[in-house]
Amino acid sequence: MAVHRLGIIMNGITGRMGLNQHLVRSIVAIRAQGGVTLKNGDRMMPDPILVGRNAEKIEGLAKKYGIERWTTDLDKAFADKNDSIFFDAATTQARPGLLNRAIEAGKHIYCEKPIATNLEAALDVIKKANAKGLKHGTVQDKLFLPGLKKLAMLRDSGFFGKMLSVRGEFGYWVFEGDWQEAQRPSWNYRAEDGGGMILDMVCHWRYVLDNLFGEVESLTCLGTTDIPARWDEQGKKYTATADDSAYATFKLKGGVIAHMNMSWATRVYRDDLVTFQVDGTNGSAVAGLTECMIQARQATPRPVWNPDEKRTHDFYADWQKVPDNAVYDNGFKEQWEMFIRHVCEDAPYKYTLLEGAKGVQLVECALESWKERRWIDVPTLKV
Repeated sequence: MAVHRLGIIMNGITGRMGLNQHLVRSIVAIRAQGGVTLKNGDRMMPDPILVGRNAEKIEGLAKKYGIERWTTDLDKAFADKNDSIFFDAATTQARPGLLNRAIEAGKHIYCEKPIATNLEAALDVIKKANAKGLKHGTVQDKLFLPGLKKLAMLRDSGFFGKMLSVRGEFGYWVFEGDWQEAQRPSWNYRAEDGGGMILDMVCHWRYVLDNLFGEVESLTCLGTTDIPARWDEQGKKYTATADDSAYATFKLKGGVIAHMNMSWATRVYRDDLVTFQVDGTNGSAVAGLTECMIQARQATPRPVWNPDEKRTHDFYADWQKVPDNAVYDNGFKEQWEMFIRHVCEDAPYKYTLLEGAKGVQLVECALESWKERRWIDVPTLKV
């Protein structure tokens, strides 16, 4: 069968996510495996052009990963009719403008989330892409984690019975940057630059909750700025103006209550950097990035509350590990393959920019709840 070239403009690939997940573990890996196979047996071979402001850095990445094309001129890249997809993983604030430019150039859109810092801008991008008949998608990476795929399998098998609640713990300590280098860029902690825990993470919880446990109907949220000052990449002290921790409760369709704690000012004492505990009438599960533990109704111990005696029972020992009966590919690569098939053979695809806009909508609702100190209903989003 034939091998066809697929030109992809890749912007923002010098950042951690753009480089590691999208370039190296997705596009480079897809090229190494011989492309993406279509239903008719043909293969689509990605031919990326790397775009960035630092010519030396972009050229170095291109040489390192065997990519022939790179440029610092995004307008020139947009003008090339031989490249049909535009991908963006740069800053959230700049994203709507870049997506609009790509749409005007007739490019299909695939991008990181959040797709915008406000819902109006997100919906405007979708309307323009739809009006031009362009395909579009946004990254929904948490759904492709092995741990969450195991949760989906348990749900589909009826393991939980009636699902009751979801409790999520996300976060870790991000160094302030004074005597230890921060693990995240400084703009993440400046609201004026598009930073903030709520903006960064609530869009994730939207697609996780909607797809695994029930559509979000309402929420209440509280944000805080726990670390008031940090040090940037040049060692200069700055004021942290964005929230670095948040606590949200969601009411889902069907009656499930979900609660998420999220913080960059917490030290990890759990099995993973993010964990979800799901409780149901017939069983419970706790999932991290890769592993998932279960406890069925029939195997549930009988705890007795007695604060006068030291607790000696090993509650962890009462749980059973879900086996790795499937092979899990890199989730970012899997999503890229899905989107490429959607563009090239119109394969079914649900993770459009509308799903990204739902995440932005939930962010706005969370910020409104924090500001007004009340529950906020989440209306159905239509374009």
